Amino acid sequence: MSTPQSGIFVEGHRYLHALEYTLDPTAKPGALTAALQAAANIAHTSIAEIVIAFGPMLWARLARDSMPSGFTDFQPIDGPKAHAPATQHDILVWLHAPNRDQVMDAVLAIDGVFTKVAHRELDLPGFVYRDSRDLTGFVDGSANPKDDAAKTAAALVPAGEPGAGGAIVLSQKWVHNLAKFNTLKVPDQERVIGRTKADSVELEGDAQPKDSHVSRTDLKVHGVAQKMYRRSFPYGTAGEHGLYFLAFACEQERFDNVLSSMYGLSEDATTDHLLDFSTPVTGSYWFAPCEEDLKAALD
Repeated sequence: MSTPQSGIFVEGHRYLHALEYTLDPTAKPGALTAALQAAANIAHTSIAEIVIAFGPMLWARLARDSMPSGFTDFQPIDGPKAHAPATQHDILVWLHAPNRDQVMDAVLAIDGVFTKVAHRELDLPGFVYRDSRDLTGFVDGSANPKDDAAKTAAALVPAGEPGAGGAIVLSQKWVHNLAKFNTLKVPDQERVIGRTKADSVELEGDAQPKDSHVSRTDLKVHGVAQKMYRRSFPYGTAGEHGLYFLAFACEQERFDNVLSSMYGLSEDATTDHLLDFSTPVTGSYWFAPCEEDLKAALD
């Protein structure tokens, strides 16, 4: 059996951090291997949970035989009303722990390793806001699978397929326009999201707009629910704030289907109303291999 990286599924930590890197083209293969081995060792010994994932080009270089089907670079999305940029990088490290100092110690250790062979492209600390809410005030991740079996089915490449036990990952840094969103009365905010604000109950029937975030992301394709395991987190300062969207799935196609629905590129050509209030400024696909594949790639 394949062993997924444990940090994918550990919940309850209130401090999080995302690091993204692009490889230095002048870095020697031996130096890259040494850096990756050092990072893996930090991940195995750190108090913080650490998930290491790779962009398509780097993972193909490290372990072509474990390349998941359909795993490709994130592409820009141009919908009729909104745009999502592609900023594909090579390495993602996601860290989380109960305390900020535990996260910071791990961040400094990981960054000290990777900046020898790569350029840091994103360095984003985050936190759990109230009772797992987005900064809009709505509970985030309400549609996540609830039991362990459902989580692994949604998040991990199935047994028997290349990359089994690993996860396809989508990351996007979203910048919120809270000033604009907060001009709406609560019932209007609820129609944007598709859930009640206080207790996160999904709107039903005619009360659920077809352009709500719930309507655009709660999909079935050929009868299969496009489930994923969301691990997003809020970030921010007074000047810039939003959500680092982070989700794990058994196949990249699920992300593509949901994004097409959000951006008005599906059959009904309806754009997610949430895009009037939040804008993505990054976009990458990654693969977080299982422990066995990660070890084999670095040996």
